[in-house]
Amino acid sequence: MKKWLIALAGVLLSFTLVACGSKTVATTDGGKITESAYYSSLKSTSSGKQVLQQMILNTVLQDQYGKKVKDSKVNAEFNKYKKQYGSSFNSVLQQNGMTAAGLKKDIRSNLLLQEAVRDNIKVTDKDLQKQFKSYQPKVTVNQILVSKKSTAETVISQLKKGKSFSSLAKKYSTDSATKNKGGRISPFDNTNTSLDSDFKEAAFKLKNGEYTKKPVKTQYGYQVIQMVNHPDKGTYKDHKSELKDQIVTDKLQDSSTVRSVVSKVLKKGNVNIQDKDLQNVLSDYLSSSSSKK
Repeated sequence: MKKWLIALAGVLLSFTLVACGSKTVATTDGGKITESAYYSSLKSTSSGKQVLQQMILNTVLQDQYGKKVKDSKVNAEFNKYKKQYGSSFNSVLQQNGMTAAGLKKDIRSNLLLQEAVRDNIKVTDKDLQKQFKSYQPKVTVNQILVSKKSTAETVISQLKKGKSFSSLAKKYSTDSATKNKGGRISPFDNTNTSLDSDFKEAAFKLKNGEYTKKPVKTQYGYQVIQMVNHPDKGTYKDHKSELKDQIVTDKLQDSSTVRSVVSKVLKKGNVNIQDKDLQNVLSDYLSSSSSKK
């Protein structure tokens, strides 16, 4: 279940679910290894069964929710990763043993699961109002990152004297990705998990044009933040769609909710395991107790 929650990594829609036959996978001086032999060996392992679980789930999700996950949405999420990692994107993929195509498959898998959760949970006005308490619209800020508190205090002193944030970012910031862009980072809201929580808390308190009057201590060092655009929060009714998205995202981190949704999706998918040795591969999710919540 943990792997399904994280990324559904390694799911291959084109993989067939029955033994492949006698085609040779590898040869050695001692003999050859056939697809059927490989399959027989693989299916008896816990990792092999886990891959089959993932494959079945992804196939069923694609059938039930594929129309809601357009290629454009997958590409948009993919491009966010590319933008986030910039020139390091390809090396990050390699370090994680992934390819661009593989990442897109994982993104699609996660989006399909999101749609399933959205379709199978009930979100009330009370839930929306509760979520609204922590809600923040996407804000745009500039930031200067330094290693010493005294340096951050110098930056703030210079800002008070009228120096431009952009020039100070270029002079002092140790963040090579933003220092030549005035310290500008990508817009973020309360659901962002890549930024330090103290950074977000300090930023959300700022009004347009304001900057932090004291250095903000984060896991990366000391930061000075300038608010560029802080949209009005409005009322919860103005943001129902966004709030529901955030609730769905939270539910995706709850194993009991995901387990219940997976059970419903698999039962609806009318899964039929034809290999007698794998008859119980989905028993944890298809038993009557799994669908209770």
